[in-house]
Amino acid sequence: MPLAAITDEISQDFEYALDVMGEYNVQGAELRGLWGANIADLTDAQVERAKNALHTRGLPVVCLATPFFKCDLPREANPDDGNAGPLHLAPPRPFADQMELLTRCIRLANAFDTRFLRVFSFWRKDALTPQLEERIVEAFAEPVALAEREGVTLVLENEHACYLGTGAEAARVASEINSPAFRLVWDPGNAFHAGELPFPDGYEAVKPYMAHMHIKDARLVETPDSGPQPQWCVIGEGEIDYDGQFAALRRDDYSGWISLETHYVPKTGSGPNGVGTPEDGSRQCLAALQKYFA
Repeated sequence: MPLAAITDEISQDFEYALDVMGEYNVQGAELRGLWGANIADLTDAQVERAKNALHTRGLPVVCLATPFFKCDLPREANPDDGNAGPLHLAPPRPFADQMELLTRCIRLANAFDTRFLRVFSFWRKDALTPQLEERIVEAFAEPVALAEREGVTLVLENEHACYLGTGAEAARVASEINSPAFRLVWDPGNAFHAGELPFPDGYEAVKPYMAHMHIKDARLVETPDSGPQPQWCVIGEGEIDYDGQFAALRRDDYSGWISLETHYVPKTGSGPNGVGTPEDGSRQCLAALQKYFA
């Protein structure tokens, strides 16, 4: 159960992010944004530079955090209503371009010697229905077949901005797809945002299909206009039962990576005029995580 981190949650300066990770004994790197470019859009020179930085520090790549299927589902009723989420430096790509994107990302996975490619389940436009779940399963038929041929694994992240936001939703689709080349990234923070009790409910649903894990914490904060809303915070200070979650991971002999996806940015910190930065939030979360990895 080793610890990794998504490097751009610390800094877009890739080498610097790796050095910060080294201060906290982080043992693996998950790649999403490097030097202001999304992983899918790196140049050949940037790929070689990243590989050299990783090799110098003895860090493996545990997953490519790709933007695959962060797009509208075909035949969507309201494809242009603007309901979407962050792309983390990736340009918007229509559904027609997604297989080309996946092929590119598989080549990058080979270059970085990793088998896991994080994927999504389309921007959420309407309430999830059995019919929409069936269309998502159908949409993954060609990508999963390609993954099987190429010897890689698509790991679907439950993402609250996408149709499959909870552990239960993601697990139903994984059960239908039923392929060793399609597994799940369990993200308790996203499940919390989607209204699910992450532990034990969400975890128990995803457990049979779980191959990777993202970790971040959140709590409900009262807002003047919208009532209680989820807000990211330091891991261990939110409403997600990480004591229970980590105990269950050990009980169930989970041997995959746990990758910090901080999201939390403190109000005050080391930035200009004392403003908090992503690095500040990541450092606080990495420090808090030490008790779970002692």
